[in-house]
Amino acid sequence: MSDATLHATTQDPDDFAVQIADQVESFLVAVGEVAKGDEPDSAVPFLLLEVSQLLLAGGRLGAHEDIVPDERYEPDTGPDADVDELRENLARLLDPVDVYSEVFDPYEPRKAPVPARLSDDLSDIITDLRHGMAHYRAGRTTEALWWWQFSYFSNWGPTASAALRALQSVLIHVRLNQPLEELDGLDTDQPGMGDETLEFEAGRVMQEEIAGPLGLQQG
Repeated sequence: MSDATLHATTQDPDDFAVQIADQVESFLVAVGEVAKGDEPDSAVPFLLLEVSQLLLAGGRLGAHEDIVPDERYEPDTGPDADVDELRENLARLLDPVDVYSEVFDPYEPRKAPVPARLSDDLSDIITDLRHGMAHYRAGRTTEALWWWQFSYFSNWGPTASAALRALQSVLIHVRLNQPLEELDGLDTDQPGMGDETLEFEAGRVMQEEIAGPLGLQQG
């Protein structure tokens, strides 16, 4: 979607709200394109770039003073758009690196890592961002900024940070020729994950599907 259709012609492109909305819209469009699966070999590095750029917008929202909505109660934006198809497409595209391990809160001592899915993370982020975009497109700019800031702290910020670390780890293993150790049955439905299950199944398949197309030498 172009700036001409996303923003009113009177809005200053240097305005904080316009810049945040542009970054949000860019992420929504980009992840949707990746999920189509037309260029599977570049999915991981492209998602790494998009999540990194989104977190810049999140950092700006986080550093901004608390945004107070115009109305006491949030206006109804209607039902959130379904993301199941997007989630399923991403899961197929990112297999076998979809599942990874994450520490939910690094400041809580002795918290064991838990399994997560990149496809779930990206879909959840999309849901949060679309909700704010519905306010923005309806002309409720302050409400949109309030929602994006609030949900950055409460959900999509930590989720995007975890996804970024996972995507970065995939590329690090590939670029440094360090295949991941294969594990037996790591899944998000498996309880009681211990320290011995901090890696997920990828190794050889990841090297074949990602390293080769990126022009990297395989060991």
